[in-house]
Amino acid sequence: MPEIKLEHITKRWGKFYAVEDLNLVIADNAFVTLLGPSGCGKTTTLRMIAGLETPTSGRITIGDTVVFDSDLGINVPANKRKVGFLFQNYALWPNMTVYENISFGLSNIKEPMAKIDFEAKNAARLAEILKTPAEVASVLEECRDKDGKLEEKKAVLKLIDAFTLSQYTAKKLFDYHLESKQDCHAEIAALEAKAEAAHKTAQASGCTLDAEYRYCKDGKPVLQTRKLTKEEIDLTVRRVSRIVKIGMFMDRYPAELSGGQQQRVAIARTLAPEPTVLFMDEPLSNLDAKLRLEMRYELQRLHVETGSTFVYVTHDQMEAMTLATQICLINNGVLQQYEAPLDVYHHPANLFVADFVGNPSINFVEVKGRQAADGSVSMTMLGGVQAVFRPKKPVELAAWFEARDREEAEQAAALREKAKEKGYVEKGNKDEVFRYHIAKVDEEDDSLQDAPEITNEDLVLGIRPEFLDIADSSDLRGEIYGAMPTGMESTIKVRVGGFLLTGVIFGSSLFTIGTEVPLSVTGDQIMLFDRKSGRCITSGSLTF
Repeated sequence: MPEIKLEHITKRWGKFYAVEDLNLVIADNAFVTLLGPSGCGKTTTLRMIAGLETPTSGRITIGDTVVFDSDLGINVPANKRKVGFLFQNYALWPNMTVYENISFGLSNIKEPMAKIDFEAKNAARLAEILKTPAEVASVLEECRDKDGKLEEKKAVLKLIDAFTLSQYTAKKLFDYHLESKQDCHAEIAALEAKAEAAHKTAQASGCTLDAEYRYCKDGKPVLQTRKLTKEEIDLTVRRVSRIVKIGMFMDRYPAELSGGQQQRVAIARTLAPEPTVLFMDEPLSNLDAKLRLEMRYELQRLHVETGSTFVYVTHDQMEAMTLATQICLINNGVLQQYEAPLDVYHHPANLFVADFVGNPSINFVEVKGRQAADGSVSMTMLGGVQAVFRPKKPVELAAWFEARDREEAEQAAALREKAKEKGYVEKGNKDEVFRYHIAKVDEEDDSLQDAPEITNEDLVLGIRPEFLDIADSSDLRGEIYGAMPTGMESTIKVRVGGFLLTGVIFGSSLFTIGTEVPLSVTGDQIMLFDRKSGRCITSGSLTF
């Protein structure tokens, strides 16, 4: 499977930038999820890679092929990119059986393919099977009804699975009636003679036949522009149906299937043409919660078995975390972070990433902080609570702020230069620092308040709920404001002054609302963010 490379990809409509200057490399055999809120540009990105949407500018490469380049005027159409697309809506033909739905696209393929002598190939395969008549007879014996009569349809299906045959070759094998005879020497000789004759015919035309009965010349397969044969289509349909486990539904219509079964049919139809990349646009959103979980496992297994590159669009961060090898998190058309799921969770690049990934959501706490000589940061938070933050790795805040200001100045200068270029269009949907939510007992309408003056002492702590614990004793105390036990854990809301913090307590404890409890913040993965830029500065531990 190929690597996918996006270089400076931009898509805009007027002044609205759906995707802005996106640079992305999707590795071979990766499972990448494009994650973000509705309208962030993830589906537009997927459609541009697939060829269903034309970028405004940039370059897209799939494997060794440039499929789009705005400067060179290259734009390979979607049907030439060898990609598969799985939509949120299954889009199955209601008047076609499962078999017909999967095979429909295959019957329309016409392109240069290897020239194959299928009659000789099938003759050789049948001769090989007939040399073990007892094995065939054993399979057929399983297909007798209660009266001892052999059921042809069941027998053909059994032969298909037992010997990996098409239904047409399986029917020929059934017609030899090996359940009633064991001597097949004459049949084998006739089939081998047919295969040998094919070799002589090929040699007469200056070619040879390889083990798969493909015509070869000078050691290379001979190509001819043709459609897939009924034999090839059937073998492909049977192969993908085994992968997604729907072989028993071939004669059913979509209306006779459950939602999960219909989704499997849609997946099989997408896999049938053997696309180099498989794109999925929220394919599980129409399923109920239990079925959605089961299908996640199926997609994981499918990714491993096919060895394909998967690119998956979702707004469900739980799907992204559980399925992906890499998460590409987008907001307002701009790439926020592109890393492995646990790296995104534990080391978010900014406030938006920290807030979007994680359920229950992260606790944000505004603090006033000043760094001491030993590298720790003395803080005031939660209406007067004193605390000390100790970075996991040494960091000099003054130097960090200086680098931030320098980088912002360079970006502003680069934008001014870009604005001078011919054809430049100013972005209408401006990028802003993420407006995080501080949970309070009495919520306030932030839009009615004047924007505060922010200094380098204004910081934000990010505390994941699993790191907020009930201690044996602590200087930080809170009141149980709400509790939701689920059996193996409980999600609690704790009131500290006028603020609310969310915690996850593992175990089957019961909590009484209004009870005062001592609180602690455990571990060294508490995040420290710059309030001005929204960027993550470092991680560390917090003591009170």
